[in-house]
Amino acid sequence: MVGVTDLVTFGETMLRLSPPRGERLETADSLDVQAGGAESNVAVGAARLGADAVWLSKLPDSPPGRRVTSELRSHGVEPAVAWTDPDAGRVGTYYLERGAAPRGSNVVYDRAGAAITTVTPADLSTASFADATRFHTTGITPALSDRAAETTRALLREASDAGLTRSFDLNYRAKLWEPATARAAYEELFEHVDTLFVPRRDAREVLGREGDAVAMAHGLASEFGFETVVVTRGAEGAVALRDGEVYEQSVFDAETLDAIGTGDAFVAGYLAKRIDGGDLSAALEWAAATAALKRTVAGDVAVVTRTEVEAVVAGGGGIDR
Repeated sequence: MVGVTDLVTFGETMLRLSPPRGERLETADSLDVQAGGAESNVAVGAARLGADAVWLSKLPDSPPGRRVTSELRSHGVEPAVAWTDPDAGRVGTYYLERGAAPRGSNVVYDRAGAAITTVTPADLSTASFADATRFHTTGITPALSDRAAETTRALLREASDAGLTRSFDLNYRAKLWEPATARAAYEELFEHVDTLFVPRRDAREVLGREGDAVAMAHGLASEFGFETVVVTRGAEGAVALRDGEVYEQSVFDAETLDAIGTGDAFVAGYLAKRIDGGDLSAALEWAAATAALKRTVAGDVAVVTRTEVEAVVAGGGGIDR
């Protein structure tokens, strides 16, 4: 890759298959196809807001694998992929059946045998670490396999050696592992993390934290030495702690078309603004604005622009004339 890299992310990206809204998976005769994965979602969101982003992963050299990388490239992300024989691993998929009250939405994962489960540090080129400033991954990746967990740890250490600021979004998934197993794996990684993003619910139910979001942030920062802790609180907004100072950010109103990927959009907005030189308060505003805009867009990724984010932060919106 030619040029300077701002952000490197690492993780699995799947293909999302969705019947048209209002149709059931068991009766649908067509499915929309889109790429979706927490770390690539963050890379796309940040790239669309001006960051130079690289995504590390492992994929089969097959039409589905190339479908993933072509979509990411279309949004300005550079995939640095370890290609493997299709017989040695596949692209994971997930099916999203969107519901409406009183029937909720349903997600069905089909990711067993995905190429990412066999990834090792030797598979991946980390040349982009040489001039990057930030590295990001999530708690989904180490849940996929022992090798993926070991590679996550190795990349966090290598990013530290290269002087990158390392961020980690807990992103707990109950369909992948039990809370106690997840907690043990997360806590092994925390010594290699500078910035932690964690939903308040997961801080309580997975990490065993008590109290309000501010107390959770103080406890996590004190125990694990994080430079920054961001606790998200759903409709109540987010709280961040850095150098003992607390920052609060409310949500921006949004009409929700598709909520999947909202958390990734929040992280993308935050990282993009920090990369751009913004302080923590400004980064939280961008995070909340990007998350709000994502809710208006179908698919996993925040197909938004810097101008739109700035307008939301400034209190704008409405029709673009």
